[in-house]
Amino acid sequence: MRLLPPRSIFVLAAMLATCAALLATFACAQGTASTNAGATPNPNRIVSLDVCADQLLIELVGRERIAAVTFLAADPAVSAIPAKAKGLPITHGAAEDVLRYDPDLILAGQFGVSATVDLLRRLKRNVVIVPLASDLDGVRAAVRIVAGAVGEGPRGEAMTAAFDRRLAGLASPAHAATPPTAIVYQVGGSVSGPGSLAEAALVAAGFRNKVAEYRLTRNGQVPLELLVAAPPDLLVLSSAVDEYRTALADNLRHPVLRRLRQSHASLELPWQLWLCGTPNIADAIERLAAARGRLEARAR
Repeated sequence: MRLLPPRSIFVLAAMLATCAALLATFACAQGTASTNAGATPNPNRIVSLDVCADQLLIELVGRERIAAVTFLAADPAVSAIPAKAKGLPITHGAAEDVLRYDPDLILAGQFGVSATVDLLRRLKRNVVIVPLASDLDGVRAAVRIVAGAVGEGPRGEAMTAAFDRRLAGLASPAHAATPPTAIVYQVGGSVSGPGSLAEAALVAAGFRNKVAEYRLTRNGQVPLELLVAAPPDLLVLSSAVDEYRTALADNLRHPVLRRLRQSHASLELPWQLWLCGTPNIADAIERLAAARGRLEARAR
């Protein structure tokens, strides 16, 4: 077991779940308009200040063009590609930390280092904001924004085409009056609601998000007793039950939840695959679609 990631990671997850739906349209426009007029066509000293931008950057350019990524890029508790990020220089997001690399492009997210971004813009640095994705179109948009900023448009198009081929290769759901239900259940009882990227993954795999049928707490949690009283067809856990040794994650180890998993279908789906709007979410969708196939086979 490993220790729970820093609190900042969970703040980021909450932002993804609660803010993405409201900001997606605005973000796409902002992201494409954030490059300064004097931007370098093919930047070679790129710094990323966002764990999601890190992953797109690493997939799109050679390591020699990356000046630094965030300290989370190689963290397997957060990143979907920690091995690829290993060994790259890192930044913790302070302006002086960034400027020592004299970057010709800075990729940033919408949250987390706004003070640094404001200062870098005042210094006329080339900053591009990478939008949060709340659906699969948002994933494609994020890829294209980063690819355009780094001068790798064709490579970005190839990445989105490969992503679409993977989605097209999923088996079509069996005909049913209503799709099977699922819920993404996380540490502390938090769930992924409407307008979240996790819900988009559920829908793409042929499920209906059951969250709307529960009375959530003020903090967006589903009480365990409600989950047990009306379980979904598929319970999706965002981490292995013993991955984090903390009281906050005790809900995943509760005996009642264990018994529920013994009697109902469940799937452990690492949140690293759907935390960020990158093509790595196809891994999550494929696993969900396979789980749906098993449910359908049992029902025959």
